[in-house]
Amino acid sequence: MKIKKIVGKKLKSIRLKRDMTIQDLAEKSKVSSNMISRIERGLTIPSVGILMKLAGVFDKSINYFVEEITTTHEIVFTSPGKRDKTVYDDEHNMHTESFTSGLRDPQFMSFYCTVKKGGTSGVQNMYHPGDELIYVLEGKLEVNIASERHLLKAGDSISFKSHLPHRWDNVGEEDARVIWTLSPFTTI
Repeated sequence: MKIKKIVGKKLKSIRLKRDMTIQDLAEKSKVSSNMISRIERGLTIPSVGILMKLAGVFDKSINYFVEEITTTHEIVFTSPGKRDKTVYDDEHNMHTESFTSGLRDPQFMSFYCTVKKGGTSGVQNMYHPGDELIYVLEGKLEVNIASERHLLKAGDSISFKSHLPHRWDNVGEEDARVIWTLSPFTTI
């Protein structure tokens, strides 16, 4: 099953089980009802930020929405080009591959991200429970956390509490290649 369908099916299922309308979910998550509808119909894959907002409403990790229970394991080995592409966000030009997809009840999520030149998380700050670690392999990424600007170059890393308002931009002349690790606020 394609990832769009998995995310949409799981989001709709948990929303209905909790007896919520799309509008109820939109108000609680601060995600537009139009976006929620598009996700549920399998028309789009949400960004990590949007998925975290939706997951937070249901006290779930984002892995809950992108994995089929029958495909989880205690050991996961992946090779380049064969990782699950769990999030692709055209709006922000970010391509993400999961290192932890398929891991049963993970305590963290880790991604290999290619942030296109000029890619951004948007003008609004994000914040959510948990911790984040960003390690830049190539390129430059500017990360703003609680109004502090941090310029990360190849080999640099930053870790922080994700409840602090934060956002990022690729300020380099090339695509940035990044390892992004998040500790979810809850496991599946």
